Amino acid sequence: MVTMSDVARLAGVSKMTVSNVVNNRAGVSEPVRLRVLDAIQQSGYRLNVNARTLKAGRTGVIGLAVPGVDQAYFGMLGALVIDAARARGFHVAIEQTGGSDTGEVEAVAQSHKLQFDGLILSAVVLDPRDQGHSWGDFPIVMLGERDFGASIDHVGMANEAGSRAATEHLIAQGCTRIANVTGWSLEGVHVVSRRHQGYVDGLAANGLELDTSLVALSGMSMEDGRRAVRRLHASGVPFDGVVAVTDTVAMGVVRGLADVGLRVPEDVRVIGFDDIPESAYTTPTLSSVSPDHRWMAEKAVALIAARMEHPSRPPEEHTAPFELKVRESTR
Repeated sequence: MVTMSDVARLAGVSKMTVSNVVNNRAGVSEPVRLRVLDAIQQSGYRLNVNARTLKAGRTGVIGLAVPGVDQAYFGMLGALVIDAARARGFHVAIEQTGGSDTGEVEAVAQSHKLQFDGLILSAVVLDPRDQGHSWGDFPIVMLGERDFGASIDHVGMANEAGSRAATEHLIAQGCTRIANVTGWSLEGVHVVSRRHQGYVDGLAANGLELDTSLVALSGMSMEDGRRAVRRLHASGVPFDGVVAVTDTVAMGVVRGLADVGLRVPEDVRVIGFDDIPESAYTTPTLSSVSPDHRWMAEKAVALIAARMEHPSRPPEEHTAPFELKVRESTR
């Protein structure tokens, strides 16, 4: 069996250097790190995770479970979590849940089975307060916009405040008939209902009544946004602004408006939410509510580390700061 000492001899470094590379510790130069990784590959060295776990009490791996890795927002989130985890000496394993209760429960179970040190779960359905979910001292941080009732460590966004700021921005730009292209349902407490409530609050704070004919339910894809705004236009209801539930939906809205001959921002101003990187490269560039995603990733990893050290500490609730990124779509 190939040992760490064998890898060290092959790479021409010390055993400690190999250990530092394997455990993702700082202090190893990039050329040396690459040489060690090449030696690991050539030699066929495999880390004995079970022995390491028994010795250290941890694997150095945390899980990240998201609804879909093909969605731009979760790709961005994954990269930021990996950066934050690496700074603390962790590796990250990413799981796709499909946004279903079964997928989310399986992600938790697999994290246990694979002896991860913790799990960051972007929950769409799962509620830790439901009966049957007992995770003991296993460190879990929930991301997402549901109300978990201070039952678990949670990092979320300022959904109501952000959507209200987006609505008031359009009002300040002169919009008086503002549509809300939102998600699948306004029932319950989740990202869609919370961002819709912010839209309602923004209207009310500026003396504008809610017109339900301006609320267009959609899914969460670009095509959903495109279809929703085309249906809104076909209904004959006039509108001069759109607050979209996400940037992805907003991009579909911009495409749908072009389909029916309306210009952005000359005829309709459009603003999204999330400030995904693509928003700065669309035509026109997309205004967006921009939560501090890096802050969220670093906070989530920090909470995992804190829970590992102090399993019985009280759950913490954190909300990311945000700003408005004003771009061409609302100017």
